[in-house]
Amino acid sequence: MKLDILAFGAHPDDVELSAAGTLAKHKAMGQKIGIVDLTRGELGTRGTAETRDAESAESARILGLDARENLNLRDGFFQVDEESILAVISMIRKYQPDVILCNATSDRHPDHGKGGDLLRQASFLSGLRRIETSINGENQAPWRASLLLHYIQNDFIMPDIIVDISDYWKVKEASIRAFATQFHNPNSTEPETFISRPMFFKAIESRSMEMGHAIMAEYGEGYTADRRLGVHNLKTLI
Repeated sequence: MKLDILAFGAHPDDVELSAAGTLAKHKAMGQKIGIVDLTRGELGTRGTAETRDAESAESARILGLDARENLNLRDGFFQVDEESILAVISMIRKYQPDVILCNATSDRHPDHGKGGDLLRQASFLSGLRRIETSINGENQAPWRASLLLHYIQNDFIMPDIIVDISDYWKVKEASIRAFATQFHNPNSTEPETFISRPMFFKAIESRSMEMGHAIMAEYGEGYTADRRLGVHNLKTLI
C-alpha cells in the first residue's frame, strides 16, 4: 500500500503529541496516512508494552490510519546502526510515502534525537538501489520520499513551517488521550512522571496554540526541514 504521509516515532505517542493534527487533516483531504513506531516504549514508567500496544491501536482508530506498525527496536538502547537503518528502509520502501514526518532533531529524551537522526539517514539511503532489502521474501525497490520533516517535541525549536490544524485539534486531543496510562489520571497508583503531571497536557495545548498564533490560526503544528523548502504556487502559503 502506498501512503501519502508516513510518520515515524521513537515511542508510541510521539507522533500523536506532535503531528496528529497534520495526519488527521491530510486524512480528511483523502490522503493515505500511517505511523511506524520504532519501539514499544517498554521502558516507560507507567503502563506496559502491552498496554501501549492497545493504546496505539485505539489511537490508530481515532486518526483513521491506513497502516500502523512497530519495528520493536529496543526502547532506550536502539542505535543509528546498520540494523536499525535497514529496518526503517524496509518500511519506507514498503509504503513509498511522498512525505515522511519524524522525531525532532534534538530533545530532552535522547531517543527522540536518535530517532530523528535515524530517519534522516535511512530516508536518504532508502533511495540507493545497491542497498538491498526484502519483505516477505520479495526484494524491495528503492524509494526516497520527496520531503522529510522533523516535528517539534518538548524542546522549543523554531519551526521552518507550521501546519494549521485548527479544525483537527479535537481529533489530535482524542488520539493523545488514547494513551491513558501515560498521562494524568488522579486514580492512578503508578509513579508520577514528567508527562503525567496535570500541567503537561496544558503545555501541549499551549504549544499548539502558540504555533497557531504565529500563522493567525487557532492551533498549529510546527516542523523543521533539513533543506530549503520551495513551493510551486505562492497561494498555498496563504
